[in-house]
Amino acid sequence: MRRAAVLGSPIAHSLSPALHRAAYAELGLDWTYEAIDVSERQLPAFVAELDDSWVGLSLTMPLKECVLPLLVEVDEAARAIASVNTVLPAPAGWRGVNTDIYGMTQALTVAGLHGTPSTATVLGAGATARSALAALARLGVTAVTVCARRPGAAMEAAALGTRLGMRMTTSGIAPSVELVDSDVVVSTLPGDAAATWAVVGPMATGALLDASYHPWPSALAGAWGGPVVASGRDMLLWQAMEQVRLMTGREPSPEVMRAALPA
Repeated sequence: MRRAAVLGSPIAHSLSPALHRAAYAELGLDWTYEAIDVSERQLPAFVAELDDSWVGLSLTMPLKECVLPLLVEVDEAARAIASVNTVLPAPAGWRGVNTDIYGMTQALTVAGLHGTPSTATVLGAGATARSALAALARLGVTAVTVCARRPGAAMEAAALGTRLGMRMTTSGIAPSVELVDSDVVVSTLPGDAAATWAVVGPMATGALLDASYHPWPSALAGAWGGPVVASGRDMLLWQAMEQVRLMTGREPSPEVMRAALPA
């Protein structure tokens, strides 16, 4: 029996099992995929006990950074942002990759983002924001403002963006009409924490990716004036599709996987 799982703490809320199981069923694979509560302290022992039956792991918070020392290989993008959300077998152990970056770029593209955006605003400065910066660089963005409550965190994210080749500025978390006028706005704030930005949402003219998916539509998404809105569910779907492709070597159906998400 081939096995895979999503690890994190807490993990009971994860939608990854529904997505992966739907893909396995469609591909005719008799594989299992579980959600397992694993803390940072427990992770080294868990990885050490993995055997040949394991085809891969999905990682959520707080494990995306602390897994790095446990891996024999880490792909360039994941190492650059210090965030691994996918662990795969390697000849001498386990390797880490990041499919969140692909999930974000694909979510925006499928939602209707066209052309090459040049400016962006990122709300938040945590691990998801680091993935967002890498995604924005892939999309061709050249200038980004990071908005965060903690100036130190914003500066760290800005330093990453500079290394990725973008011009970076920082700002506090107060809503700004000027900042929602970017070609792309990415909110990485949890839940409905970006609700205060809804007051300036109607003035937006670009695309929004709100990494939150509960409640949906978020207050910000519901007020958004721009023509493109992508959700955390979209991001989750596309990053999971890439995980399935990497684990199985086959292309799953996005329609089948999307249908597996609860209403």
